Amino acid sequence: MRTRTIGDVTVSAIGLGGMPLSIEGRPDERQAVSTIHAALEQGITLIDTADAYHQPGDHEVGHNEELIARALASYHADTTEVLVATKGGHLRPGPGDWAQNGDPAYLKEAARASAKRLGVDAIGLYQFHRPDPKVPYADSIGALAELLDEGIIRMAGISNANPAQIREANTVLDNRLVSVQNQYSPAFRSSEEELVLCDELGIAFLPWSPLGGITNAADLGSKHAVFAEIANARRVTPQVLTLAWELSKSELVIPIPGATRPQTIMNSATAASIKLSADEIQRLDAA
Repeated sequence: MRTRTIGDVTVSAIGLGGMPLSIEGRPDERQAVSTIHAALEQGITLIDTADAYHQPGDHEVGHNEELIARALASYHADTTEVLVATKGGHLRPGPGDWAQNGDPAYLKEAARASAKRLGVDAIGLYQFHRPDPKVPYADSIGALAELLDEGIIRMAGISNANPAQIREANTVLDNRLVSVQNQYSPAFRSSEEELVLCDELGIAFLPWSPLGGITNAADLGSKHAVFAEIANARRVTPQVLTLAWELSKSELVIPIPGATRPQTIMNSATAASIKLSADEIQRLDAA
């Protein structure tokens, strides 16, 4: 497995997005744990989660974090090199509802709760999940700075951020911002500017929904003809080719595809071994 860097930590070039393992339509726990174990078997050492990855309602907050903790604890080999990246500041109060809470006191409390669920003294990477329009952005990021200084988290990142917020966060964190997690896929390229900025600043860029989302990933080839054409020529799936294309965008890009079956993440992991030609990249970029 090729590797990339987040802050001073080396991780696999492909990560595992944990969200589908805990939201509506999730698999049973045995299959979910098997999927996480399959990722580890493939050399994946970055697992993405959040306290909001659960079915609607406060009673399930942190479901995905606890699931990942159990999967790591039951794995047959050493997992100390696995970086678990979690997030706070986003909530799922009810069916179809999403809300934000960027209050600094809340974020600090949420981070401590996440650390407890993950069974760690310090969270490897903690990211502010989504800006809260009711709270000044600098105040929310200030909570991350305090968490870093207090040793509750080892690294800090942000998610769903625009270029101005990336620069502001890096300033508030005194140049300690290590990651930005934004939506990016063949169908959603509006984060191109943020990707380029992260490359300039040396900040890891983690595309979420890198295959277009849970409901759209299977149709990726039919919706993006050039991706399907090149994938067929290389005898890989359009999904694998898409991840390889995203890896070609920058040495700081680390896609985090979700999976609910072992075979799915095993397939995704093969993207790290594909090196696209300049012509292929140009055609995909232009598609």
